[in-house]
Amino acid sequence: MRGLMVLTLMMLLSVGSARADQVTDQTMMVGKAVTTVERLRADSNFGQTMVDLLARAKAVMVVPDLVKGGFILGAQYGTGVLLAKGKDGRWSGPAFYSIAAGSVGLQIGLQDAECVYVIMSDGGLSAVVDNKFKAGAGAGLAVATIGAGAEANTTTNAGADIYAFSKAVGLYGGAVLDGAGILPRHAWNAAYYGGNPTPEDILFQRNPDSRQADRLRDILSR
Repeated sequence: MRGLMVLTLMMLLSVGSARADQVTDQTMMVGKAVTTVERLRADSNFGQTMVDLLARAKAVMVVPDLVKGGFILGAQYGTGVLLAKGKDGRWSGPAFYSIAAGSVGLQIGLQDAECVYVIMSDGGLSAVVDNKFKAGAGAGLAVATIGAGAEANTTTNAGADIYAFSKAVGLYGGAVLDGAGILPRHAWNAAYYGGNPTPEDILFQRNPDSRQADRLRDILSR
């Protein structure tokens, strides 16, 4: 009986430790998202463009590490956080998403980028939440890329549904990878908030929420 009790206690401690590690992963991701937003907003190449767009945005997705690479076969992968802005102008808590894509073509190299996708329309937000963004141009969305060699010019790209800011390290030759799947990381959302919240619960119902994201919300509101 005593051995059974000891074994049960060890199992409970193991489960608790695993959950703590998961929470740490999510907390670290939110912290990295803060650093990414701060760094890209301070980049002189972007000027006030990101600040102006964030003030009018419907939502924002921050991907601190979007890795692209390959030889003939290409792939990209990253984890990011999506926050929606309510009618009161306040940002929601972060919902965790994964980004993944692959393609075939002439490409070689490796690139690690930090990206901020400023979502300006309800259609753009719905496309991300419903995973319709994977259709790319077929979804009827206008996406303007700012950075990575693109010129920060909101006049030229006026009216875009999504503005993609990126700052990359490394070399990646060939076509940009399209058709990215943007899927919710349900296990990460559950680990961060507890329970089993959907992205809609987090983004639109604002229940649950987390004070751990206050710093990220603050930097997005500046």
